Amino acid sequence: MDAPSGGCPPAAAPSRAKLPLGIVFSTALFCGEGAAAAVLCLSYGHSDDRFWLALTVFFVLCPSVLVQLTLIFVHRDLSRDRPLVLLMHLLQLGPIIRCVEALVVYCWSGREEEPYVTITRKRRLRQGYELELEQEVGHSERRLATHRNAFKRMAVIQAFLGSTPQLTLQLYISVLEKYVPAARAVLMAICLVSVTYGALVCNILAIQVKYDDYKVQLRPLAFLCIVLWRSLEISTRIAVLVLFSTVFKHWIIPIALANLLVVFFLPWVQFWRSGSRLPDNIEKNFSRLGTVVVLCAFTLLYSSINMFCWSAVQLKLADRDLIDKSQNWGRLAVYYVARLAENTALVILWYFFKTDVYENVCTALLVLQLLLGYCLGIYFMLLFFQYLHPCRQLFRHNVADFLHCVCCRRLPAETPLFLEAPSEPGVRHSIV
Repeated sequence: MDAPSGGCPPAAAPSRAKLPLGIVFSTALFCGEGAAAAVLCLSYGHSDDRFWLALTVFFVLCPSVLVQLTLIFVHRDLSRDRPLVLLMHLLQLGPIIRCVEALVVYCWSGREEEPYVTITRKRRLRQGYELELEQEVGHSERRLATHRNAFKRMAVIQAFLGSTPQLTLQLYISVLEKYVPAARAVLMAICLVSVTYGALVCNILAIQVKYDDYKVQLRPLAFLCIVLWRSLEISTRIAVLVLFSTVFKHWIIPIALANLLVVFFLPWVQFWRSGSRLPDNIEKNFSRLGTVVVLCAFTLLYSSINMFCWSAVQLKLADRDLIDKSQNWGRLAVYYVARLAENTALVILWYFFKTDVYENVCTALLVLQLLLGYCLGIYFMLLFFQYLHPCRQLFRHNVADFLHCVCCRRLPAETPLFLEAPSEPGVRHSIV
């Protein structure tokens, strides 16, 4: 629905650079997790726990290398003469120099008038109407946008390829040792914050990609709802996996691999059945093999996210943006029903086969708390989509419609007319 006033859109206004708080926060999490892990590794070295030391170092270095490659890839530094930046990346300190660059750009923006690079056209939903906005984007704002996009991807990689397995490992060690030293507690707290923030970024990226032509702003209540949803979902999932692994040490590996590989190969099977060609917009200088490698890495990240929480998007490798932009409530319902059933089965098996390690714990109450915590996370997810989603006016059906359809076993009499996301070309958000 268009605005009642109609007419031409207002004249383009120059955009103002915003303080890159997300970049600073992501860098602080990266440095904090690395420092806390280094202190904990010193503790493991003094106690001669070489196995735990090796795993802790691995879950720090592996995602760090991927983060450096991601930042270089987004900024295309391999084709530019920037030896200092590349050296910082080799030393695994790339996010620090990138954060400093972003802060310098922000501090210098607005001090002198600069010609705009492009004009962006976005639509904003307000009280059921669409308002078309135009903004002039200058060099500083465009550079800051590149930094923000890079750090969003860095936050997701750090969260689900580094912080999540690190948190799982340290919680497993704590359960076995029945002791949580201060260094390990600090590292687990930072990892939990990193994972929750990474999941929040996943939600924001999914909304930006699906509704690319709309200016999306989350209200504080929506942020709070997502944080509660993601923190409950991820923490209970990790706790269930850790408890199960303490009793069934040899079974947790095939269960984790099954979760990972099924979600990894599903998009490739759908792509193969569709008969489409590989997208050619990943990077113009990439060969066919390079494109496949990047898509495999992206699919691995996607499967890692889905092992612990809902990824908020569905991969579609034949699409230019690599995701399915339709709002599929069926897939969402199948995921959470299957994950809740899996968590229930794992925690019940742990309950019946638990060892004497948990003799001082009320295990029945712990099982109930874990299941209720996951259900509470699902409740906050439904609350967000029903009332707090910034583009809920664009949904053909909302959560209440889907639940009504499932419970009453019938479709609604007629489909209400809602706004559709336009397909006009413009400034696009890419999830890669």
